[in-house]
Amino acid sequence: MAGRLGRCGRVALGHLLIALCLQAVATPDAQAADPVTAHLRAGSPVTPSPIVLPLDVAARASLTRHRVEAFAGDALQHCEGVSLTALLRAHGAMSEAALQDDELDRYVRIDSRDGTRVLFSLAELDPTLGGRAVYLVDRCDGTPLDSTAGPLRLLVPADARPTRALRQVDRIIVVAAP
Repeated sequence: MAGRLGRCGRVALGHLLIALCLQAVATPDAQAADPVTAHLRAGSPVTPSPIVLPLDVAARASLTRHRVEAFAGDALQHCEGVSLTALLRAHGAMSEAALQDDELDRYVRIDSRDGTRVLFSLAELDPTLGGRAVYLVDRCDGTPLDSTAGPLRLLVPADARPTRALRQVDRIIVVAAP
């Protein structure tokens, strides 16, 4: 469009764009309604952002333990641990009810000691939406995980490839997407 305008038209268009930008910056309501930056000012009172989950034994002690079979590397692992969804719910990072609109922009980031990260959306984990079963395990083949795999490991049994079978999990954080 700018190619079809003469010099005067391009100058007028430029002035119009500058005026619109200045108006948006000067109007507090425009900033408050901006969905891209709204998460930077405050999280929802129900589910603030970010939430860092505790991973110690006490944080997992009251949760139901599950037996999980999943490939990790080339071998089938027989492990036990807790559901990631249950851990999220127990610590207020995911509601017990079906996710609502204000929670659909949230994701779970799991970090390992070596710097590897994996992501899941809350919708992917919600039983009424994606229903993805993800487990945080601390025992495999009857013994606690050693330091090369643990003390915690993430297993996703339904993944076609075990690329999200993250070893040495040391942080789980729930964040509202920008």
